[in-house]
Amino acid sequence: MEELLSCVSLSKEYNEAENSVTVLNKLNFAINRAEQVAIVGSSGSGKSTLLHLLGALDKPSEGEVLFEGKNIFEFSQRQQAQFRNQSLGFVYQFHHLLPEFNALENVAMPLMIGKVSIKDSNQRAMAMLEKVGLENRALHKPAELSGGERQRVAIARALVTEPKLILADEPTGNLDQKTGESIYQLLNDLRIHMQTSFVVVTHDIKLASRLDRSFNLVEGTLTTSDMSGF
Repeated sequence: MEELLSCVSLSKEYNEAENSVTVLNKLNFAINRAEQVAIVGSSGSGKSTLLHLLGALDKPSEGEVLFEGKNIFEFSQRQQAQFRNQSLGFVYQFHHLLPEFNALENVAMPLMIGKVSIKDSNQRAMAMLEKVGLENRALHKPAELSGGERQRVAIARALVTEPKLILADEPTGNLDQKTGESIYQLLNDLRIHMQTSFVVVTHDIKLASRLDRSFNLVEGTLTTSDMSGF
């Protein structure tokens, strides 16, 4: 399999007064194209910090994140912004949709930020809403959508630029079991048809067990999870 992203001796420390707290300690791991990887761990274990580093939203204390062989922390701020807009998609537990815009406008937003024309942005956004089964809800605002529908819109927004990697932070954490299952099926279908890689931070052991690989993040270190019993 072709490697998409790798972490090399990735560490993150926070210094408060005279105290130093190590959140991530020399992590080394890689993600392949079209692979789904889960990161599980207790609250405060550093899962969200890891996602922020993978997305160049924060800087490591030490180490590298290589995306297609290039160190993302050697990019300029402009290059990092372009990297996030074109190569990454973000999905959160709380969808973070803009309440004043309808579903179509929310999904089209990353394209318009990337200076795609309004016409093309709307066409591509509608095509993505069709992929997630919400074309008939395109003109509805977030308050008019169910929790599952809002999360589907958020996934459509993350995928509309056809990124190579999706970083998902508890994508099913705020959903009931049936809706969470539909979100998993959607992510898997999109992985197959779009060859997108996913890094999924989750407390949902059942979801983690269904992905290609799963890691435990404990005391700043990643270990391979054995979920054969789930």
